[in-house]
Amino acid sequence: MIDGHVVVDAHVHVPRLSTLKPAWLEWAEKFSGPHDWRAAYDANGDPVPSALDSLLAEQGVDRALLFCEYSPRATGIQPIEDLLPIVEHNPERFRLVANVNPYLHHPVSAEVERQLDLGAVALKIHPVHGAFSPAEKELYAAYQVCAERGVPVIIHSGTSSFPGARTSFGNPELMSDVVEDFPGVNFVFAHGGRGWWYDVAAFLALAKDNVWLDLAGLPPKKLPEYYARFDLVRLAGKFVFGTDWPGVPGTAANVRALAALGLPDAVLSDALSGNAAKLFPGLGV
Repeated sequence: MIDGHVVVDAHVHVPRLSTLKPAWLEWAEKFSGPHDWRAAYDANGDPVPSALDSLLAEQGVDRALLFCEYSPRATGIQPIEDLLPIVEHNPERFRLVANVNPYLHHPVSAEVERQLDLGAVALKIHPVHGAFSPAEKELYAAYQVCAERGVPVIIHSGTSSFPGARTSFGNPELMSDVVEDFPGVNFVFAHGGRGWWYDVAAFLALAKDNVWLDLAGLPPKKLPEYYARFDLVRLAGKFVFGTDWPGVPGTAANVRALAALGLPDAVLSDALSGNAAKLFPGLGV
C-alpha cells in the first residue's frame, strides 16, 4: 500500500536482459530516473525474483502484472516462460499477462490458450511493435478465446520510440469495430492513446463500457493537459494504474503524483486498484 491506498501496477516489464535489443536498455535507463531497477537483476541480466519482490514491496506495490512480449522487429522476444519463476516466488504479488504476435503464432487461439493455461490473467496485443493491425481478422480468434475465458485484452495504443515500431498501428480508431464486435471483452488501451490520439482513446473509454485507459508511461501530473477536452474526474473512472516499469522514476512517486490531482478518494482508489480488481480475474484485492 501507498499512503493507505492498495496499488495494482498493471503494466510491468521484467524481461531477461539478454533477450532485448539495445534500444530497450536505452529506454529503461532514460526513463527510470533515480530508481535502481537494476537491483532486481543479477550480474548476468536475469531477474532475481526475491530482489524484484522486495523492490516492489518497498515501493508499495500490492499486485504487479508482468508482461512478456513477442516483438522481434522492435524489442526482441521475451518468452512468458521467463516470468514463471517470479510468479512462483510470490504468486500473491505477481500475475502473468499473455502476448501473441500473428506473424509468429499460428493459430493464435492455441497460443492464447496455452499462455492463459500458464496462469495469465490478461492478453496483451502489441500492434505497434509487431507491425500489424489490432483489427486483423486473424486476431478475432484470440479475442474470442478471451471472451470465452473472461479475461481482458490490453492493447498498445499510441506511439512508440523503438526502431522497427510502426506507430500507425497504435491508432485507437482501429479498435472501434473490435470493441463493438466483442462487447463482453474488456479492452484496456495501454498508454491511453499516447501522442496525438488522447482524444480518441478518451472518447472511446467514455462511450464504451468495455474500454479502459492504462496510464503506463504517462506522467500523472500531465493528465489534465493530455485530456484537457474531457471531465477528468469522469474520465478517471476508467483509469487503470500502470507504470511501464522499469521506465518510471518510482511507482510510489507516480501514485503520489496521481493523488495530487485532487481526484475524489473513491475515484483515486478505483484508478489505483479497484478497476484492476474488476478487470483482471483473481487479483484478490
